[in-house]
Amino acid sequence: MSMARPLLAQLPFYTDDPAVTAVGVLHFEFFNEYDGLQSSEFPDLRQNTANLKINFGLKHNLELDLDFPYLSIYRAAGTTSSTGFGDTDLGIKWNFHKASAESWVPTLGASFYVEFPTGEERNGLGSGLTDYWLNMIAQKPFTDKTRMNVNLGFLFAGNTSTGAIGIQTTRGHVFTGGVSLLHDFNPRLTLGTEVYAGIADASGLGRTQLQGLIGGEYQIRNGLSFTFGLLGGKYEASPRIGAQIGFSMDFPSVFRRSDLSERAIESSRTNILQSTSLRSLP
Repeated sequence: MSMARPLLAQLPFYTDDPAVTAVGVLHFEFFNEYDGLQSSEFPDLRQNTANLKINFGLKHNLELDLDFPYLSIYRAAGTTSSTGFGDTDLGIKWNFHKASAESWVPTLGASFYVEFPTGEERNGLGSGLTDYWLNMIAQKPFTDKTRMNVNLGFLFAGNTSTGAIGIQTTRGHVFTGGVSLLHDFNPRLTLGTEVYAGIADASGLGRTQLQGLIGGEYQIRNGLSFTFGLLGGKYEASPRIGAQIGFSMDFPSVFRRSDLSERAIESSRTNILQSTSLRSLP
């Protein structure tokens, strides 16, 4: 992407970008993902994740994040399924370097999250652990329409599980990484692909995660976008196959007219005034 354009949000991708919400703006994201689970997760068969995320832009290129999922885990006959809220994330993100045409250094950011065990552990909705996660983020443009995001993360304590998906070890550390490649096909449509992985340094259930996703974002209007994705994975900590749809919204941007709409309305008003003035002439 060009240096003058704003960075795009990361939905539907799990690989984050360095962008932060503008100061004073409330950014709202929602997605629903339906996954078929690996056979090693039996009796868990499928999982639906409805996730809400709220960001608020602060000064000094900072952003506050809050997100929490509502989970439905469907199990084999004879086993009780589970439905309810999962664990809650609270984090802060910092975009500490912006790329320039004069330098090879990419746009850089970092985020730090604490996940609180608000989900019910005995039903598989929560991990029962408090997680501490540091993620380093970079974005490198190749052209004015194509860019790559790279993440490297380190989980100091806890695990990456969301319900039946994710690394579920209870001791040790977890290393995560992701790469996404995005291309703007027109001002409204962006498509891309990603690979996301994680591995724990201790043995246990769900130690390895590897998954890929293809998807994109379509901007319906200023401040409102629709997102979509298809994903699949290998190893027990990843979904076998899944689909995701969602949307993102900026307040108050979504209620503001775009510059193009404003110009069209102003032009229409001018034409009406001119027409009225001509009719009033003798």
